[in-house]
Formats: sequence, structure tokens, C-alpha cells
Amino acid sequence: MPESHSFGLEPISCHSFNGDKTQLALSPNNHEVHIYKKVGNKWEKCHVLDEHSQRVTSIDWAPKSNRIVTCGTDRNAYVWVMQGNEWKPTLVILRINRAATFVRWSPQENKFAVGSGARLVSVCYFEQENDWWVSKHIKKPIRSTVTSLDWHPNNILLACGSTDFKARVYSAYIKEVEPKPSSTPWGAKMTFSNLMFENSSGGGWVHGVSFSQSGDKLAWVSHGSTVHVADAAQGMAVTFLKTQFLPFLACSWITDNSIVVVGHDCSPLLFSQDGQGAISFVNKLDTKGGQKESGNKSAMKIFRDLDKKATTESKTERDSLHQNAITEVAVYDGTKSNASKFVTTGVDGKLVIWDIRSLESAIAGLRIA
Repeated sequence: MPESHSFGLEPISCHSFNGDKTQLALSPNNHEVHIYKKVGNKWEKCHVLDEHSQRVTSIDWAPKSNRIVTCGTDRNAYVWVMQGNEWKPTLVILRINRAATFVRWSPQENKFAVGSGARLVSVCYFEQENDWWVSKHIKKPIRSTVTSLDWHPNNILLACGSTDFKARVYSAYIKEVEPKPSSTPWGAKMTFSNLMFENSSGGGWVHGVSFSQSGDKLAWVSHGSTVHVADAAQGMAVTFLKTQFLPFLACSWITDNSIVVVGHDCSPLLFSQDGQGAISFVNKLDTKGGQKESGNKSAMKIFRDLDKKATTESKTERDSLHQNAITEVAVYDGTKSNASKFVTTGVDGKLVIWDIRSLESAIAGLRIA
């Protein structure tokens, strides 16, 4: 059975684990970040980080350096470092005039990227001479709010999803902190902010982006319930699948050819890609759910259930572990090419750890390497 934890009635707007998964940082949809430590099978609150003046929108905990970066609608980002028994914040100069929406450390943890409503991405790095964090901006041709980011394994390329219906890949090479990069299937020109790839979602706002473990594939999901995959090794070939599920909000690779997608359907959905690149829906991964359903039937069932709840039924609990939209998904144990567990958080205040090995009946024959 999946491991479910409740953190109250407030939505979990964002979360991140430390390197060994013994501590958890999350924001209960306000200006605070709560740090929990694992005691047995329960989580106990041990710190509250309250430097932000408005709602925290994203958190990332660097597994090696043990630094936390947070950003929020107050247009600020902070890097938190443990000193003694206290978390001490350092303000990052983002130079933005709209809310910061999403933040992620790079794989080598020598820089991080912050998306914002200012139609740009701030790539931040530490300047030793002045002892502060500074940023460079990626602007063009972003035309609306940046909703999601993901780093390529090479620490240079950065995937960006935004509400202008586009998924993009940029070079985020910072010559001040790293050596000149070598070429990749995405391209050879690695000057900062160079646009390596751009594609329209065709299905609304892009809410989630995810590089595969090799970095050759990029998956993204949209508000139009569409799953896209771009394969740089196959000449930037793009395939997509339009579904009838409710809008998608996030995605993550769990093997080299399978993607977990989450959103307003309240259950993780598994999609796979075959040898020719075609994407297909496999199944819902919620063990409380019923048998395999097509996307169309699932959406019809949801609207039918909503209608029943409003008129004839007194039952208000959904047949799923999450009782509201799932907003985040990430690999919990393993890698994006061979994950054994993944974690989801949602508007219902729950955090659920899913064991892929125990979901074999729902996977319905898909080989998990």
C-alpha cells in the first residue's frame, strides 16, 4: 500500500526532501516553510522558516550541500543554510517585478533557476568576491508566466514551461562558475540564454516539464490534458497524446520510457512511450481506484460523480488516496531511469509515497526495469 501522510487541512503548495529523506520541507500555502524530521513512521515539526512576507510558491533542498532555496509571491528568493541548530536565510537579488513561481537547484548545486510572472527566468549563482547571490536573466522569447523548470543532467541546459503554451530548452551556462560545456543532442551553441528548443503545447498552459535521466528526452504536460515528449537524439522529434482527463499539473519520468503525470484527476496516471515514440495511457496508479479506464471514461465518470454528489449522494470522499488535485510529483527513491518510489503532494494537505513495485496490477504488464 502507498504510504500516506496528512499535514492538516491546508493545501501543500510545495515540498522537498533532504538528501537521505529523513527531513521534509513544505509550505502550507502561506508565507511559512515548515521543516519536519522523521520519527518512526511519523513526521514531527522541528523548524519554521518565516522570512517570506507572502505565499511561498516553491522549495528545493539540495541533497549534497544541504542548502534550501525558497521563492514566493513577494518576488524574493532565499538560500537557507543550517548554522548550529538554526536555519539562516540569505536574500537573493532576483531583479523581478512579479511573483517568483518556481525554483530548482542545478545537479551540481552551484547555481539555481527561478521562474517568475515577469516573463523571465533568473539563473542565480554565488559571487565569491562580493559574498552574495546574483542572477542573470533569460527573457526571450518568453511571453508569459514561467510555471515550471527542470535541469538537464549536464548542469547546463534548462527546460522551461510557461503559460504562453510553449515548452523551451535554454542554455544556462554561467562562465563565472563552470567550465565551457561540450555539445549535446540539443545543440552545440551554449552561450547563456541561447534557445536550444521550442515547441507549442497545443493544449494550453504548460504546467510541468521533466528531462529524462539521459537528458535526451523532454516531457511536458499542459492544462489541455496533453502529454508531449521531445527526443533530441531523434532529430528533435515531438510526439504527443491528447487525453480526456482533467488538466495536468506536473510530470516526472520513472523509467526511460514511462512517465507519471498528476493533476486535477486526483490520481497519478502512467503513460508509456514505445520504440517508435508513440505515447499511450497505461493506467491509473491509485490502488484505491477501480479497473483500467480510458481517458474519456475517466473524465465522464468524474463529471457524473460530481453531479451525483451535488444531487443524490451524501458521499463526499473520492475513491482515491488524494482527495483533491495533485500539484507535485517527484522521484523519491531511485532515478528517473529506474525509480522504485515516487512522491506526490496535493491541495488536500496529503503527502503520499508510492511504491512502484507494489503497483504491478495497475501497471498492467508495463516492464519496470
